[in-house]
Amino acid sequence: MTEYVIDISKIEELQTLNDKDELERIFFKAHSTIVNGETVILVRKQRGSDPQKFDEFSTLEDLHRYKDSVFKYL
Repeated sequence: MTEYVIDISKIEELQTLNDKDELERIFFKAHSTIVNGETVILVRKQRGSDPQKFDEFSTLEDLHRYKDSVFKYL
C-alpha cells in the first residue's frame, strides 16, 4: 500500500455540504493506510500551482484527533 493524500479543500467542501458519508469514507481509507504502515498526507491544492503539503499523520491517534476536529461542527 502507498501513502494516502487528502486534499484539505475537499474536506472543507464536504464540511460545507455536511456530507458525513463521504467524510467517513475518506477517514476509513486513511485509517486503513496507517494500519498498513503508511502515511496520510494532507495537502492544499490551489489553481495554477502544485499541491502544498499541509500536514501528515503516521499514527491513529493523530488521525483521530484530526477527524474529531473535522466533525466537531457537523
